Amino acid sequence: MNVSLGGCLFVIAAAVLWGTTGTSQALAPPGSTPQEIGALRLLIGGAALACYTLLKNRHTFKHISVLQALAGGVFVATYQLCFFWGVSLTGVAVGTMVGIGSSPVFAGILAGIFFRKPPSGRWYLSTSLALAGCLFLTLSGSIKINVLGIILAAGAGMSYAVYTLFMKKMLDSTPAETVAATVFCFGALFLSPLLAGVDLSWVTTPRGLLVIVHLGLFATALSYILFCKGLRIIPVPTAVTLSLAEPLTAGFLGVLLLGEELSGRGWSGMLFILAGLVILAWPAAKRL
Repeated sequence: MNVSLGGCLFVIAAAVLWGTTGTSQALAPPGSTPQEIGALRLLIGGAALACYTLLKNRHTFKHISVLQALAGGVFVATYQLCFFWGVSLTGVAVGTMVGIGSSPVFAGILAGIFFRKPPSGRWYLSTSLALAGCLFLTLSGSIKINVLGIILAAGAGMSYAVYTLFMKKMLDSTPAETVAATVFCFGALFLSPLLAGVDLSWVTTPRGLLVIVHLGLFATALSYILFCKGLRIIPVPTAVTLSLAEPLTAGFLGVLLLGEELSGRGWSGMLFILAGLVILAWPAAKRL
């Protein structure tokens, strides 16, 4: 499996930006909810992506596959709902582990079915290491198990794998920013009813505005432009496994900015994730 280092770095950069979302939500003002933050994130991110695409080349929207973009948007919205609801039921640690950790497994299976390109042995090794790291990170904190929460978190992992497959297909004929803009605008449209009749006064505070601007512009718009640029030139299973840089980033930020403490097991987990990412990207780095 030929893997581009540039593609790997684009995806890792996107995952690092995604890894800031948990810290951003933790710093959000009182009165905010995960559902509101998720909906606003897609709304602002989708609008920013659409504006960027229109300014760059508005004619690219003529070549978009509306049905594929619509399907991708459905699963983007489904991911938000399943992930935040699952985390609320089974806790951040387990919910994040199941949601993010299950996505490479679903991506490998679906890519083998739809693209007839089963993952390589290197992918299996790196993914196993990264998933073991996620498990160690989860076990380093308090554990709360809820069956419905686990199912919902797994649904989020599957949703992420599915909308990544749709975006990969669309990238064959459409620029990265156009794909990201269209899919996320549809996703925002599907989640917009969550904002009806709710108190969003917290958004007008300096901290609330900063959180939403960061989540919308950087953790969504910029990150998905980078992700799509990488996804264009590397396989879906590779991209989804590399996105496990997200919990790695989240772990570091939790320690540095939120005062969280990691046990030796937690630090071991972060090293396992890092090792998995390096193994997956190493062949491309050697070709330079």
